[in-house]
Amino acid sequence: MAYELWYWPDIPGRGEFVRLAMEAMGLDYDDCARRMGAEALIADLAARRGRTPFAAPYLASEGLVVAQVPNILMFLGERHGIVPSGMRDRLWLNQIQLTITDIVAEVHAVHHPIATGDYYEDQRAEAIRAATQFRDERLPKFLDWFDAAIRDTPGDWLIDHHWTYADTSLFQLVAGLRYMFPQRMATLEPDYPAIIRLHDAVAALPGVRAYLRSDRRLPFNEDGIFRHYLELDAA
Repeated sequence: MAYELWYWPDIPGRGEFVRLAMEAMGLDYDDCARRMGAEALIADLAARRGRTPFAAPYLASEGLVVAQVPNILMFLGERHGIVPSGMRDRLWLNQIQLTITDIVAEVHAVHHPIATGDYYEDQRAEAIRAATQFRDERLPKFLDWFDAAIRDTPGDWLIDHHWTYADTSLFQLVAGLRYMFPQRMATLEPDYPAIIRLHDAVAALPGVRAYLRSDRRLPFNEDGIFRHYLELDAA
């Protein structure tokens, strides 16, 4: 069963959270816009009718279309058996993923605090102010929570003894933060050994390890969510 993944072809962005989970699971998927271009994504989204996605990423399979990263990951996790069977644990897993979605939105708001449609250079002064608050207050608050979530589980992963999509998403979050705030993350990481241990464990998963070494893994850049601007980073 091959999935159609639709996302912008030149950035990791939110689509990367879906790619990582699928690569870890060894799923067959067509990264459609990578193959056909951004124009194909725009055309596909415009042609859909009924319960349409608001925006990419979205996943299409056998007439079903699923959008929003947490929704896609919950769908894949349940369909391919990498989520807990108990409702309480499944809700907790989704809560972790939604919290990752929260910080990703705040990350984007750092370099675009005024308007997403304006260039970074047009809101640079405001971004510097937003970055200071995010580095000093919001980032440690989120990392504290994620670290506690890992330490509270009896196993090696966020839920018990098997990796899930929340683990691959936390890996991508750490990778993105390292790119965007290398100085700040170098200062903070010694305080969060559980997060770094989990990041390294995800990187060692066979599917993820092969993906990271392939040309399918897009590098971070200054068009995506995690952007490195020297003036926004500090220890």
